[in-house]
Amino acid sequence: MTSTIIFISIAAVFLVMGGYSAWWKINSICEIRNKKIFNEAKKELESAKKIEILEMKEKFSSMKANIERQVNERNAKLQLHEVDLKQRESIVKKKQEELYKKNNELEVIRENLASQLEIIGKKKQEMDKIHRMEIERLESLSGLSAEEVRERLAQSLKEEAKTAAAAYINETIEEAKMTANKEAKKIVIQSIQRIATETAIENSVTVFQIDSDEIKGRIIGREGRNIRTLEASTGVEIIVDDTPEAIVLTGFDPVRREVARLALHHLIQDGRIHPARIEETVEKMRKQVEDEIIEIGKRTTIDLGIHGLHPELIRMIGRMKYRSSYGQNLLQHSRETANLCAIMASELKLNPKRAKRAGLLHDIGKVPDDEPELPHALLGMKLAEKYKEKSDICNAIGAHHDEIEMETLLAPIVQVCDAISGSRPGARREIIESYIKRLNDLEQLALSYPGVVKTYAIQAGRELRVIVGADQINDVETEKLSNEIARKIQDEITYPGQVKITVIRETRAVAFAK
Repeated sequence: MTSTIIFISIAAVFLVMGGYSAWWKINSICEIRNKKIFNEAKKELESAKKIEILEMKEKFSSMKANIERQVNERNAKLQLHEVDLKQRESIVKKKQEELYKKNNELEVIRENLASQLEIIGKKKQEMDKIHRMEIERLESLSGLSAEEVRERLAQSLKEEAKTAAAAYINETIEEAKMTANKEAKKIVIQSIQRIATETAIENSVTVFQIDSDEIKGRIIGREGRNIRTLEASTGVEIIVDDTPEAIVLTGFDPVRREVARLALHHLIQDGRIHPARIEETVEKMRKQVEDEIIEIGKRTTIDLGIHGLHPELIRMIGRMKYRSSYGQNLLQHSRETANLCAIMASELKLNPKRAKRAGLLHDIGKVPDDEPELPHALLGMKLAEKYKEKSDICNAIGAHHDEIEMETLLAPIVQVCDAISGSRPGARREIIESYIKRLNDLEQLALSYPGVVKTYAIQAGRELRVIVGADQINDVETEKLSNEIARKIQDEITYPGQVKITVIRETRAVAFAK
């Protein structure tokens, strides 16, 4: 037991000595490693410090270079400013010297004028004195006062001036008439010669051609339901009669007739003809026609070189293709009038683009279906004002039928060109009954005046020749009669273009040789 304790004690001592020895070795190894790590960290810190110092030096040098460059640029600008200021200073000095010289010259001129005015004043006083002496001498010689002489002289001069003025006015009027007629005829003839357009005739009836009469039964449908649907959808009367290979579409609106024609064409090609398909096709064709109307309006404005029109005005221009006036296609008429206006405005040294714009829009009031109680010229003027057209354009539209007063030269140009386009041969057509009635009305109106023997309406009603009795009307009254007939025709008869009234008075001497 004792030996065991001793053994354990010796073992514990050795164990303690071994632990201490191990601790000492480990501690020495850690110190060596710590010193190595410290040295490495110190080296890394020094190298990082050196790198940072180098970077700071580089940044400093670049900043220094930038600052020096900016300073140099500012110095250069300051030098340029200094040179500029010196130049301006020298210019200002020169101008001051010139002003000083001019002031000196003006002072000299002012002194000369003052002395001359003083001399003139003295001479005027002398002249007034001499004038008074002469007046007194003349009054004593004539026995009349100066006021009486002045009144008599003024009266005689006034009468002479009236006579001379009357003669001059007559000569001027005659010369102006001759020149104006000549120039007007020249401009009108040149304008007509430089414009040409095809004659387009629009009817209220469209004939739709078909390949076979068998299709008529399919168009009519069972108990007429197809044709009734077509008429209700399009607003056009469809006549299916015994006319071979043809269906007649009647209606006052050409747009509706075109929609009906396209719808029929599409339905026949498709082969499916029933009420639902008819309504769908008509709606599709209506949209197609509306798109075509807008495209026609755009193409027309591009062709004429007119820009900046409101989209609604462009659509109305396209609808002109499906409108007619006295059988003349409204779009062709408006295009022709626009070109004539541009030519005439160029001849008169006016703006041809504005004239062309007014000519194209002058009949725009015939297109809308609303406000039918207004004349088309006034309705067109309201539409142009609504869509922000210029005041001279609006006035030209509203005044081309004399419903309002003309304010610019553009208005009479549009009026004249409208008449030229409507009255040229082949432009318009009329029903023969109304045409004959108009000619008879012209002749009867002239025959209602006393002294009129015979009347003849010639040149398709463009001229009315009135033959009067030589023993009942003298030469002076013939001119008065022609003016009265012209005014009465304007007030009572509707006619396109203008009517020339020629009053003929002739004296015949008849003798017989036996």
